[in-house]
Amino acid sequence: MPAPAARPATARPAAVRGALVVAGLMLAAFTFNTTENLPVGLLGDVSHDLGVPLAAVGYLVTGYGVTVALFSLPLARAVRAVPHRYVLGGVGGVLVTASWLSALAGSYGVLFGARLATALAQALFWAVMGPAAVGLFGPERRGRVIGVLSVGGSLATALGVPAGTWFGRHAGWHGPFAVLTGLGALALVLVAALLPTTRPGTGHAAYGTAPDRRAFAVVLATTALSGMGAYTGFTYVEKFLTDVSGFPGSAVSPLLLVFGVAALAGIAAAGPLLDRLPWAMLAAPVALQTAAMATLWAAGGTRWLVTVALALLGVAVAPVVMASQALVLRVAPGRTETAVAANSAAFNTGVALGALTGGLILPLVSVRGTFLAGAVCTAVALVLLAPRARRARAGTYSGAQAG
Repeated sequence: MPAPAARPATARPAAVRGALVVAGLMLAAFTFNTTENLPVGLLGDVSHDLGVPLAAVGYLVTGYGVTVALFSLPLARAVRAVPHRYVLGGVGGVLVTASWLSALAGSYGVLFGARLATALAQALFWAVMGPAAVGLFGPERRGRVIGVLSVGGSLATALGVPAGTWFGRHAGWHGPFAVLTGLGALALVLVAALLPTTRPGTGHAAYGTAPDRRAFAVVLATTALSGMGAYTGFTYVEKFLTDVSGFPGSAVSPLLLVFGVAALAGIAAAGPLLDRLPWAMLAAPVALQTAAMATLWAAGGTRWLVTVALALLGVAVAPVVMASQALVLRVAPGRTETAVAANSAAFNTGVALGALTGGLILPLVSVRGTFLAGAVCTAVALVLLAPRARRARAGTYSGAQAG
């Protein structure tokens, strides 16, 4: 009879260790996402200090996203035989070093090089983070773990970038990068010290629970199209809010904060349902994103409707990324690291194509029309996704049955 009492005693330290690793990964995700988007809020400061045009500072963001899109899959394949602990330790070391170089950068070349190094680290981080984290818990908790991890990335939008922008304007643009260096170092210590060293390809997290090549292709297409649809319009949201909706420039930051907080709310609502309703949790935010972007186009001159639609867009966009990653871990036809890397590449490709498409059609349809184009693009994703979601709801699709 006493034997069962030993099980909770041994399980408790493992659970605490797993929770601390997840906390470290969340902190790393927050640091990466904040680093990626921070120059958007400090364009003028960096441009003036380094003596480069605003467009050159914009390339710091564009180049970052393109690097993640191009190198996610090749890097994931290159380290397939390396334990996650060593991969994430190396990634964390690059993040800390590159952030420190950014904090010290006195020239555009140094800053650009540091950001490219960070982007390469981030490309590998997204590929390994999910499988490493879900492997610490039971298979039935995959969705919930991905939901918790997603909070870190979304906090960067809701808190990290606005706070970094404020601090950079008061203390100089180098200051936020120094803070990010410290956060990255803390994340590195937690992950490198506590993540177990396991042989690659072992454990339930190494492979999908319901492998399906066709379903995997649908998820990738949905990820790319929804990302493209969102950023076809959202890339130019500042101009939309001031020129179309008539908001003063001072209102843009609070409205973007509304978007970020709504994204957190979307993740909090969808995360607990990912294990039970994986396809529905992807289809619902894609449908909501389509409706939100269409509303922004149709009611762009009505401020209260624009505010509501912007919040709904935030509720939708973040859960799409989270749900697609959870589904990829379910239907991956091979190793999950490679599948997650492909999904990350699909999303970043969609973002880059969205920004490019919006820029190309902007002179033709005005900034308001970019949101209509984004709604149409997202609707195409919904059309591709709908049959899978219906079959999952009916209980005929193996992935839904496994959930």
